[in-house]
This record gives sequence, structure tokens and C-alpha cells, in this order.
Amino acid sequence: MTVYEAVKERHTIRKFKQEQIARADLLQIVDCARLAPYGANAQPLKYAIVTEEEKRRSLYPLIKYAGFLRDWDPAFEECPPTFIVICNDTSIKPTDRSECDSGAALVSMCLAAQELGYGSVCLGAINRPEIKRVLGLAEQYDVTYLLGIGRPAQTGETFDFAGDLKYYFDDNGNVHVPKRTMEEVLIKD
Repeated sequence: MTVYEAVKERHTIRKFKQEQIARADLLQIVDCARLAPYGANAQPLKYAIVTEEEKRRSLYPLIKYAGFLRDWDPAFEECPPTFIVICNDTSIKPTDRSECDSGAALVSMCLAAQELGYGSVCLGAINRPEIKRVLGLAEQYDVTYLLGIGRPAQTGETFDFAGDLKYYFDDNGNVHVPKRTMEEVLIKD
């Protein structure tokens, strides 16, 4: 699988099978985040891997899923079996200057997960202070994002934008995500 193929095939997955991910796979995914580019090479990000059901149940109500799907709230059994919590270590870099670092780490992990046959969902509509409290994270760590990973329980597709950018589920529960066309994203000179 080329990088381009991984990017094209990767879709945000919102429904997951409840199969545990091998620890070696999780470490490989986090390793890709570790190797991602960092501003000034400061490398301020740390990662907490959450697989235990009790902790995942505690995180579940602290996450808003699928903002465009207002009438859908996933059952706990549809949620990712693993969360990777991305934290900024404020003793290294202020959190307000680590957004690009978090983005590079998220994309690296999404592509690594895709290559390994897992689906992923980037979660930013989260209750950061409460997640920090639930996980008992040290004061120096600020939660920036969560990445949900697992075996997909749905398929997904992207297609060229045709009037509405809202993603949606079809009648079979599969997700469809419109993307702006190449002509629309390129600034002409």
C-alpha cells in the first residue's frame, strides 16, 4: 500500500467492532506519531493508550461523536475499543503552540492504523479537563485530542463535493463523506 493509497482509502469510521488490538500494533501506531514532524523538534506530545472497558466507559460520555449526525449517538458497543489520548507536555511547550504537532501525530497514526487494517476516528469535541481527571494525568499534561482505533463495523466512502459538505450514513449505516474537488482547493494564479 502506498501512502497515496492509504490516504485515499482511509475514512473516518464511526462504528467499530469490539475486538481488541494487539499491543504490538498499538505501539507501532504510537511510534509513527513519535516519528512525526514537530515544530522546532521540541517533541512535546505524550500518549496514553486506553483499552480497559471501565476507562473507556468513563470516557464515553465525555466525547461528542459526529457533529453533522445530530440525531445519532453511538451505543457504547459501537465505540472504538481503543483510544489513544494525545497530551501536550507543558513542561516542554505551551499547549497553544502544539496544535500543528498534534495534527501531524494524528495523521501519522491514522495512516499507520489504515495500513494495519484498522479504522480510526479523530476526536476533538471532547471534555479535555474531565478526560484528564478521569485518566489521572499529571498536571503538566494537557489533553489535545483523542484517536479512536479499531476494526471497522461499517464502510465508508469519500466523493467529490456536490452541494453539501455534511457527511451522512446511508440506509445500511455506512458513512459517506463529501470532499471539495481538486479544482476548488487549488488557488489559481
